[in-house]
Amino acid sequence: MPKLSIILVLILTFSTVVFAQDLQNQRRNLMPVPANIAWKNGRLAINKNFSVSLSGKTDERLKSYIFRVLRRLEGRTIFEFSREYSNSTNATLSIETQSTGNAIPKLGDDESYNLEISDKQAKLTAPTTVGAMRGLETLLQLLERDKDGFYFPAVSINDKPRFAWRGLLIDVARHFQPIEVLKRNLDAMAAVKMNVLHWHLTEDQGFRVETKKFPELHLQGSDGDFYSQDQIREIIKYAADRGIRVMPEFDMPGHATAWVVSHPEIASASGPYKIERQPGIFDPTMDPTNEKTYKLLEPFFAEMAALFPDAYMHIGGDENEGKQWAANADIQAFMKKNGLKTQDDLQQYFNRRILKFLQKNGKIMMGWDEIFQPDIPKEIVIQSWRGQEALGKVARQGNQGILSNGYYIDLMQPASDHYVVDPLPANTTLTPDEQKRVLGGEATMWSEWVSPETIDSRIWTRTAAIAERLWSPREINDIDDMYRRLDVIGLQLEELGLTHRKNQTMLLRRLANSDHIETLQNLVAIIEPVKIYQRYQVRPQSMLSPLTGLIDAAQADAPKARIFNKLVQKFTSQKNPDDAAKLKNTFTEWKNTGVQLKTLMENNPSLFEAKQLATDLTDLGEIGLEITDILQNGKTPNADWKNTKLKRLVEIAKPKAALEIQVVESMKKLVEMVSAK
Repeated sequence: MPKLSIILVLILTFSTVVFAQDLQNQRRNLMPVPANIAWKNGRLAINKNFSVSLSGKTDERLKSYIFRVLRRLEGRTIFEFSREYSNSTNATLSIETQSTGNAIPKLGDDESYNLEISDKQAKLTAPTTVGAMRGLETLLQLLERDKDGFYFPAVSINDKPRFAWRGLLIDVARHFQPIEVLKRNLDAMAAVKMNVLHWHLTEDQGFRVETKKFPELHLQGSDGDFYSQDQIREIIKYAADRGIRVMPEFDMPGHATAWVVSHPEIASASGPYKIERQPGIFDPTMDPTNEKTYKLLEPFFAEMAALFPDAYMHIGGDENEGKQWAANADIQAFMKKNGLKTQDDLQQYFNRRILKFLQKNGKIMMGWDEIFQPDIPKEIVIQSWRGQEALGKVARQGNQGILSNGYYIDLMQPASDHYVVDPLPANTTLTPDEQKRVLGGEATMWSEWVSPETIDSRIWTRTAAIAERLWSPREINDIDDMYRRLDVIGLQLEELGLTHRKNQTMLLRRLANSDHIETLQNLVAIIEPVKIYQRYQVRPQSMLSPLTGLIDAAQADAPKARIFNKLVQKFTSQKNPDDAAKLKNTFTEWKNTGVQLKTLMENNPSLFEAKQLATDLTDLGEIGLEITDILQNGKTPNADWKNTKLKRLVEIAKPKAALEIQVVESMKKLVEMVSAK
C-alpha cells in the first residue's frame, strides 16, 4: 500500500476513534440526552455532608420526589444524607421552583429546567415542580466516580422536551398486572422523563375496572382480576406525584367480548358470550343501532370521567371487522334508512354519539387510526399504529395525533429499530402549523405474551430509547452511543424495583431446576424470541398458558449477540489479530456450551422443545473454529465447503421453540470472507 494511503487510513481511523470518544464525553451516561449541554472544567464532590436547600414555590410532591432521589443517591454512594433541608445558601444542591404547577399533570405542562454545576454547588431551577423532577433525574444520571470519590461533573444544562406527549401503553386486559407492576414501571417512566401512562383497561379477554353503576361488567368480565376504584385513584396519585398523566382506554365497538359477557343485549349478535381465552381479533361488537348500547355507555362514561381526571379518554375503535354488523338484518336496515353506505360510516355514527358523552363530561376523545375519516370532528385525537404517513394525513386534516407505529415493544424488535422512528422525521413535508398537531408518541406494551414476572423485560430497557427519541433533539441519533448509554440505564433502573434483569435468571433456574444455569445464560445471551407476530403461529398458547418457557426468559437485544456482530463487522474490515483471538474464544465457548446444553435439555422435559438449539450452538462453534483455523493456517477451503456451511447456517437460522439465534448473519459473512481468499 502506498505511504499516502497508509497515512490516510491512519488519519481516518484516528478521527473515528476521537469522534466516538467526543460523543461519549459529550453525552456521558445521560438518557434522554438534554436539549443543550455545555461541559465545564471542575467537579462537585459528593460526600456524607451532601445537603439540599429549597427556595421559591414548592409543594409536597417535590419534597417527596427529592426524598426518593436522595435515597437512590444514597444507594449508589453508600453515604447517609441528612433528612432535613438546609437553610444555607451554600447547600450542595440548591433547588428553586417558580410555581408548583398542576397537581394533576396536564398536556403541555412546562417540564423545562436549568441545571448548573460548579465545583462549589449544583443549582437546579425550574418553572414548575414537574420541571424540577425532570432535572433531578438528570442530576442522578450525572453521578460519576473515580479513585478520589463520587462527584458531579461541572456542567451547564438547559433542557426541555421535544414532544409534549411521551407515553407508555400498558395493556392489563389480556394479562392482568397487579398495581405493584404499574408502580415500578411508573417510577421507571419518570426516570427517563416519560409523562403518560396509557392504561388499556378493557379487551376481549378482560374488563379490568370497577364500575359502581354496572358492577356486573367487572364481576363477570374479569375472572376476579380488576382494579377497584380506590386502587385506580391510588395509581393516578402515584403517577401524578411523578409528573405522569394517566389516560384510560375502554375499547369499543370491537374488542368488546368482556363487555357483552354481562350485557349481551348491546352486542350485534345474540349471546351468550364468555371471556375470550385466545389472542387475536374476534367478532363480538357493540350494536351502534341499539339505544340500549348508549343507555349503558352514557352513564358509564360519566362515572369514568369522574374517576379519571385526565382531559383525554381513549375509546380504541381499532380492528372492528364488522362481521356481526354485516350479518345483522336490523343493523343493515338501519344503515340503509340513515344513508350509512359503509361500515366505516356506521362506526363514525357510533363515534359521534360517544363523542357527545365525552364532551358532556369535559373529555377529549382519542382513538386509533380506524376512527380517522375525512369528516371526523377536529376535536378528536388520533393514535397512529399505521405510521408516519398516516399521522401526517391526520395533521394535514387539522386533527392532533401521536405515533405508536415503530414503538410496538411487544413485537420484540431491537432498540435500534425503535430509535430510528421519529414522529417528525427530518424529511417531513408537514408545515410548521401541521407539525404542531403531532403531539408525540407512545410505546405500546400489548400483553398477549407477558406476565407480572416478564413484563418488565419486555418494556425495559428498549422503552428508554423511545423516551429519548421523544424528548431529545432529532439530531441525537447515534445508535452505538444509544446502546452504550442504554446498558448503563438498565443497571440504574434496577434500583426502582424493576425485574427486567433479575427475573431472567429466576426463570432459567426454574427451567433448569438448578442453580447451575451458566450454559442457559450463554444461550439466552445470543437468542431472541421470534419477532412481529410470529409467536402466534409457531408456538400457539392461550391466555391461560404459563409464560415460563425459554422463550419467556429470552429477551430482545440479546447482549452477546450484539457484541459478537459488532466484532465480526470490525474484524471483516480490519483483520485485527486480537479480534481473531476473541472470535476463537467465542467459538470455543459456543461449542462447549452446546455440548453441555444437550445433556441438560435431554434430561429436562421443560427444555425438550429447545433441544435443537443445543446442536445448533455446537455446530456454530465448530464452523467458527474451522474459520479461525483457515485464517490462522492460510488454508483454502475446498469447493464444497462454502456451500455446505452456508446451507447449515440457513437451517440454524430457522426458529426453534419460537427462538432465533441472532449471530447467523455474521457467521455467513465470515464464511463468505474466508471463501473469497
